[in-house]
Amino acid sequence: MAKFAIAAGDQITADAAAHTLRAGGSVVDAVIAGALAACVAEPVLASLLGGGFLMVRDADGRAHLLDFFVQTPKRKLPPSEMDFRGVMADFGETKQEFQIGAASIAAPGVAVGLAEAHARFGRIPFPELTAPAVKAAKDGTQLSAYQASVLEIVRPIFKSTPEALVTFGDGKKLLGSGDLYRNEALADVIETYAHEGPRFMQEGEVASALLSLDGGHLTVADLKGFTAKWRAPLVESRGKARLHLNPAPSLGGTLIAFALRLIEMGATPADIARAFAAASRARLAVDLNRQPEAGSARLLAPDLAEVYRKEIAGQKAATQGTTHISVIDGQGCGAAITLSNGAGSGLIAPGTGLMPNNMLGEEDLIPGDWHEWAPDTRLSSMMAPTAIKWPDGGLAMLGSGGSNRIRTAIAQVAARIIDDEERLEDAVAAPRVHVEGADPKVDFEDRLPEGDRAALLAAYPEAQAWAADSMFFGGVHAVRRDAGAGFEAVGDARRSGAVLLD
Repeated sequence: MAKFAIAAGDQITADAAAHTLRAGGSVVDAVIAGALAACVAEPVLASLLGGGFLMVRDADGRAHLLDFFVQTPKRKLPPSEMDFRGVMADFGETKQEFQIGAASIAAPGVAVGLAEAHARFGRIPFPELTAPAVKAAKDGTQLSAYQASVLEIVRPIFKSTPEALVTFGDGKKLLGSGDLYRNEALADVIETYAHEGPRFMQEGEVASALLSLDGGHLTVADLKGFTAKWRAPLVESRGKARLHLNPAPSLGGTLIAFALRLIEMGATPADIARAFAAASRARLAVDLNRQPEAGSARLLAPDLAEVYRKEIAGQKAATQGTTHISVIDGQGCGAAITLSNGAGSGLIAPGTGLMPNNMLGEEDLIPGDWHEWAPDTRLSSMMAPTAIKWPDGGLAMLGSGGSNRIRTAIAQVAARIIDDEERLEDAVAAPRVHVEGADPKVDFEDRLPEGDRAALLAAYPEAQAWAADSMFFGGVHAVRRDAGAGFEAVGDARRSGAVLLD
């Protein structure tokens, strides 16, 4: 019988988590080791200079959410002094604009968050957790076909400076599938961080390197003052299950909860699209982006969902880089961690091998004008590591990458495993719908049953059909332990997921 289940975005990431569990580590130790390995194996999606969230289900059955997402700087440079420029990322069927440069960098939180998680739930020494990542960075790893495709999407960013092109290529062209990615400077950073702790990242050489980038808003106070915050998860019931979600000021958990209130059992893809469109309108109505805490309370008030349910029932038929790791062990403890570096700032902090985040240049995070962000504020995010518990003791841990698509991906998978009691493999593989905006833009994976496809296009004639499954629709990496201690693990093929059962 399996002793644990792991789902992650790359085999090297999953192997690091498994190595830690076999050495006697906790599930939190495992996702820390996996997160550090992801900084090497998934270099576009994960970085110590990014941010993230961790959901933990402890041995007593309690859920805990750790927020170590990025913080806006305490000051703003005048526009004339900013290094801030736009590039386009090409997803094939759609394009998305990102802003890069030093003025796109927010105060990072990964190093602080991993150390805080280990202090509370770690079982083995922190340096042991870093060993797989250090070895991978020193020896080099072959870039997987998927990671190479991600690098290709953000090619304009990673070719924007000579330093980035040397770090992620040969100085002339970027790495491709099967090429060896070696980063000895990153190995040294991880090794030193393991022994000195987050102070090395906040006040030491890495901090100095980050602050040396011209045209950015960050100061010593931003880095030194960053703290990771434990928050009470948002709890939502559906059928017999209880979902533990990422609470405000993050947006993802709130929007997942609201959408699930609108999605009835047996909903068709058209019904699901209407629910997501209604959630988008409600998000604007309560001003969720600008007022995450107050907006979340208004959105989840009992009467509001009923208003939007009636609207959907009467409706006529017409109208970013992240990665995730989920772990469950034989004791029923679970951990789910989602990491993001945005699309990357295009810069390399000198001597570190690290590309900082570009969270202040992500349209999904900064509503309105690019420079309207409030100083010294934890940014909201769609990242939503999630725990689902059943009365019989069953537990699922899941999460997704995919920027704004995270909320719709997780909501659809959760509805399938709760309402339809589907196997994880089937729920994750099922075709997805995504809806964006109050005047909805609908995208769907074009392998729906013909009747469902026709109904969706009747409801939304301008819907974009995607001929092939794509990372655009997220990548739900999920694990589950049932009441009989049987395990499932699924790595979403859309993002080249990897699993391990032991």
